[in-house]
Amino acid sequence: MKHLLFFRTPWCAAFLVLILTACSNPAAKTDFRFSEIDPASTSSYSPNDTKPLRVAVAAVISPKGNVESYSDLLAYISHKLNRPVQLVQRQTYAEVNDLVKSGDVDLAFVCTSAYVIGQRDFGMELLVAPQVNGETVYYSLLIVPTDSSARSMSDLKSKVFAFTDPMSLTGRVYPTSLVRSLDGSPEAFFARLFFTYSHDNAIKAVTNKVADGASVDSLVYDYFVARDSTIAQRTRIIHRSPAFGIPPVVVNPNLSPQLKETLRELLLQANSDSEGTAILRNLQIERFVLVSDRIYDSARALELQVNVAQ
Repeated sequence: MKHLLFFRTPWCAAFLVLILTACSNPAAKTDFRFSEIDPASTSSYSPNDTKPLRVAVAAVISPKGNVESYSDLLAYISHKLNRPVQLVQRQTYAEVNDLVKSGDVDLAFVCTSAYVIGQRDFGMELLVAPQVNGETVYYSLLIVPTDSSARSMSDLKSKVFAFTDPMSLTGRVYPTSLVRSLDGSPEAFFARLFFTYSHDNAIKAVTNKVADGASVDSLVYDYFVARDSTIAQRTRIIHRSPAFGIPPVVVNPNLSPQLKETLRELLLQANSDSEGTAILRNLQIERFVLVSDRIYDSARALELQVNVAQ
């Protein structure tokens, strides 16, 4: 039986997950969502009578974390365009893809598998990608509590595991492929499996020992370790995936060519002034760059293997 639960604070979520873990059938899967703000809420910058540029940020990190992390960048875009910018948030990657598909947002920061699925399903268009440490790649990190005896995915059999989003490459698709290589399905392999719907909350689930393991985005993990050294002290990385193409910035394919080019150039030039450089540095991004769709081929192949060719 599946439960879909909504929590207003991570502390309540952790408490209730512990109860569910103890009281439910061991092979059942529980979905829960940490939700600090209304998933349909928006934040605006430079409000005036001009139609706002609508920007979606996929819940790679929690909604509150998105506002804190991206507010300066969105304000920078607003200033450069002399136009209000509206942040549109949803709980899941699929919901953000729907916003891009329908044209309800103009620009979106999405995860890698959300891009390859959106590109396949409706022609979601790659605009630019961030460059981090001189590269345009990232990894799936399998993490456990520091005092865990686990050394690989096989050691997490019959344990409690946290997935992030159902569409997440690093948070569900890749760890699912690891489990399948052990001749199992996640539902049968783990004693309990639940969704956190963001990578920062998956990290919290491990640090608070709500989960025995989780697979998380290396960029998010590094970002939060840089801000809280106790995360590195309370977690241990036991596996790193091969490199995948980094989560990109995308647009609806029907967005006007003029606006598309304006947004592309704005982001490509963001590191050319002191304000933009400081904002990017805070996000641990060196700059935005043009990338080929080919860098997503390995992610595309894995997503097809796990989600389509079952």
